[in-house]
Amino acid sequence: MAAEVPSIDALGQFKLHTVLGPIGGSVNFTQSNLMMVVAGGLLLAMLYVGARPRAVVPGRLQALAELSYDFIYGMCAEQIGDAGKKFFPLVFTLFFFILFGNVLGLLPFSFTFTSHIAVTAALAIMVIVLVTVVALAYHGLHFFTYFFPAGAPKLLAPIIVPVEIISYLSRPVSLSIRLFANMVAGHVMLEVFASFMVMMAGALGAIGVIGAVGPLALNVALIGFELLVAFLQAYVFAILTCIYLHDAVHLH
Repeated sequence: MAAEVPSIDALGQFKLHTVLGPIGGSVNFTQSNLMMVVAGGLLLAMLYVGARPRAVVPGRLQALAELSYDFIYGMCAEQIGDAGKKFFPLVFTLFFFILFGNVLGLLPFSFTFTSHIAVTAALAIMVIVLVTVVALAYHGLHFFTYFFPAGAPKLLAPIIVPVEIISYLSRPVSLSIRLFANMVAGHVMLEVFASFMVMMAGALGAIGVIGAVGPLALNVALIGFELLVAFLQAYVFAILTCIYLHDAVHLH
């Protein structure tokens, strides 16, 4: 009778499990919620511990906090303009919340909460609602001229306006799916190659151990690549938020 070949459950890592049990009788506090709390705590700790010394010659943590502050502040000022100062706290929080969520998921026995579309969609919807509120606050009903560019032929309004509205409403879809899909794809690859390594070492003995070096080396390279992707995805989410806020403030 042929030996049963073990299967690879690459998607099992994304299942939610209750950590603290039902809260208030109905709400489950899962490992995803726990990692969100950890990410928020790390962000606060980085700012508090880094800014506390207030030294003229900064240490490592203070330098990290100052560089992080300057990086996001420069992004907001460059993309949005003078009004970007008002939105700096939001963009800063979004960037590091997503970054810590992406990076924490690479630790053993951890969980990547940005790999769930519910989380990334909630962040994206929050951004687009805020952008719309800001646009209405700055421009009132004149905001709706955004969906019909100045100088466009009025005869094309039945075509241009629906296209612009669909384009505007697709923003949260692209924001959420881009982040979610990249995180899922990366972790699935890590799981698959790690499983190959274990299966080869367990099934083929000494030859399998030697053969497992290949998947191991590839997984190490993938970890480095995932760290880069973790930063890039947080950066893309933050800079697109800035671009959308620029459109809302300047209406173009």
